[in-house]
Amino acid sequence: MTIPASVPSGRKSPTKAELQVWRAFIETSEQVRNAVAARLQEDSGLSTGDYTVLLALSEHPEQRIRSSQLATDIAWERSRLSHHLGRMERRGLIHRDAVAGDSRGAEVVLTAAGAQLFRAGSPPHLHAVQDVFVRALSPSQLAAVDDAMRSLSAHLER
Repeated sequence: MTIPASVPSGRKSPTKAELQVWRAFIETSEQVRNAVAARLQEDSGLSTGDYTVLLALSEHPEQRIRSSQLATDIAWERSRLSHHLGRMERRGLIHRDAVAGDSRGAEVVLTAAGAQLFRAGSPPHLHAVQDVFVRALSPSQLAAVDDAMRSLSAHLER
């Protein structure tokens, strides 16, 4: 498939070839995410949402963070995060502490059980990433994917 180096300035829609690349990106990335998510759930009982929250908490000093900052860090809507945290709290993976002097603020705190489950779930999760994603690509293909994702990220940040 040949994709033109640049799209004419007056063109409003992607070409057929560009749409094929777009569709392959969407469909394949969803397949990869689903395969890794299924392995994570099977191996550790964690959802990708659980893992995302636990990873973010494990990377913060004292393994605690304001819920509003956590939502920003993981790029989730606050309402989605609040509902997910409620489920995680009921399972004993996190707890929420009120912030002194701020009646609306709360800090999300990683519990010992949450940290233990995260530590136990990380190696099989990383093996799944290796099996499903990394092993499917050559080093040059991985470098090309990295380059493409950096370009997309920079484009979206503008």
